[in-house]
Formats: sequence, C-alpha cells, structure tokens
Amino acid sequence: MIVVDDLHKHFGGFHAVDGASLEIRKGSITGLIGPNGAGKTTLFNVIAGVHKQTSGRVLMDGEDITGLEPHELFHNGLLRTFQIAHEFSSMSCRENLMMVPAGQAGETLWNTWFGRKRIADEERALRAKADEVLEFLTISHLADHKAGQISGGQKKLLELGRTMMVDAKIVFLDEVGAGVNRTLLNTIADAIVRLNKERGYTFVVIEHDMDFIGRICDPVICMAEGKVLAEGTLAEIKANEQVIEAYLGTGLKNKDKIA
Repeated sequence: MIVVDDLHKHFGGFHAVDGASLEIRKGSITGLIGPNGAGKTTLFNVIAGVHKQTSGRVLMDGEDITGLEPHELFHNGLLRTFQIAHEFSSMSCRENLMMVPAGQAGETLWNTWFGRKRIADEERALRAKADEVLEFLTISHLADHKAGQISGGQKKLLELGRTMMVDAKIVFLDEVGAGVNRTLLNTIADAIVRLNKERGYTFVVIEHDMDFIGRICDPVICMAEGKVLAEGTLAEIKANEQVIEAYLGTGLKNKDKIA
C-alpha cells in the first residue's frame, strides 16, 4: 500500500531521515521501532505531508504522493495521529468527531440561508455515526463530556475515532501508548485490531512499549540514525545484532534488555 523509496529529510546539516526505504503491506499492522532520535516521527511527518522531503519519494497504491499537503492526503484516506492528542478541548467528544468529515453542508453561507433541511439531515447522520464510533471504542459514556477534560488515554481513543469518521485507508499512529495506563492501552490495542480485521484498516504504529508492539504488530521495522536497520517479527528484530547495538551499543549478551 505504501512504498517509501530512498527518502531523505535534512534539517540544515542534520539528516533526520537518511535514505530510508520500506514497504507497508495493505491490511497489515506494522510496528515502527527504534531508539530516540532514530527518525521515526520525521518519517511519519514526511509521508503525511507535514514536512517536505529533501529527496526520495512516497507511493500509495502505486500513485506518487510525494509532497502532497496533509489535506490532500486526508482525502486519499491517509491519516496520522500525534504523540500529544490534538482535540477541540471546549467541545464535547461527540462534537469533536462530528467536526471531522470535510465538505459539510453547513460550511457554506448559501446553505445556512437556503439549505437548512439539508444541514439538519446531515447533522443527524453525523451524530448517529459519531455515537456509533464512540460505542465501538467503548467510550460512549463520554459523548457529552468536554474533550479537554478526559484522560490522556481517552483522548488517544478519541483521535482513533476521528479516523473512523472518514473511513481511513491507512492510519499512522505516533506513540499511541505514551502516558496511557495499561487498562486503556489494552482497550486501544483491541480497537486497532478490530478496525484492522473488521474494517480493513492498515496501520503503522510508532511505539516504545514492546509488549504492545508484540501483541498487535507484524511485521516490525526498526530504524536508527534515519535508516531502516531491519524488518521481521518482533522476535527476529530483538535477536538482530544491529538492532541491539542501536539500542544498547553492546553485544548479543544484552539482547533481553530490549523490552
């Protein structure tokens, strides 16, 4: 589904992504791991149009999407979430979800004057879909809560819910487990797996929690210093000498420390 071909992103003299090449298989949940500063988030940002590449290209379903703006990629079904959730804090969780779909009738002045029935019908449909998403994610009890007042883990679930409002094709999740308690992390993992199996979503997941990665991801790709070091199952990655040295700077005797 996604092909990254010899991608580079430089910030002055710093090569954050340095010739990375990888493929994301349609229907997979791919884990992306690596030590801090490996270039994982920058890679996400370039793929998702947040940063422009220095060189290289990105393909989606065989089409060159290199350099497209985030809103253009959004319409193509490519979405990403962030390490820190981005919510409209003064709006309810339901309203946050209803805001997502683009091109709503109420966005035009003409319709606010002459298309009120169309707007009302659309809002009823969006409300019903938002409630369905909240139910799917087991947070329907938060529908009327202000999004700024819910927990960090619940905000991560709400971000995942946004992707469901537009039926995304591929979702890039950046440290979905950061600051999330184990119970909610399990709920997030269950939701990702269900979306993958029941709705055909493809996911790419940056995460430092190896238990989380091992539970839901196959394959796993490891980056270091802006490059792709290895790809395989988590067990294969944890036994790879290059990966071990990237994390620890030591030999195989310490491989069990990658956890």
